[in-house]
Amino acid sequence: MSQHPIMEKLAAKLQRKDIPDVKPGDSVRVQVKIKEGDKERVQAFEGTVISMRSGPQGSFTVRKVSFGQGVERIFPFNSKVLDKVEIVRSNQVRRAKLFYLRALKGKAARLREVDHRTETAKTEAPTEA
Repeated sequence: MSQHPIMEKLAAKLQRKDIPDVKPGDSVRVQVKIKEGDKERVQAFEGTVISMRSGPQGSFTVRKVSFGQGVERIFPFNSKVLDKVEIVRSNQVRRAKLFYLRALKGKAARLREVDHRTETAKTEAPTEA
């Protein structure tokens, strides 16, 4: 189902360009603006991206384990609460939703790390033949 043209223009104007392309399996550090009374501060939330939703109201879910308790938080891509999103490391996964990580803990919840910077450097290197 397509959107109304006026709604598409409004959604395009509100899109944020400063958020990197995150994928499921990436470990990210999200800097979140928190307002306490009249003060505003930035707090980091670091974890693994376990799901993504695309579209004009797209979002991504980040999961971390804090003091033995699993914590998940959903961040809309175009939210003004997001200050900064950093990709800490990328992991190789074979599915789009990593909800199976909820049942795992410790070493069983590890993912295989992949360095995307070296892969892109290999594919972009000119071949002389």
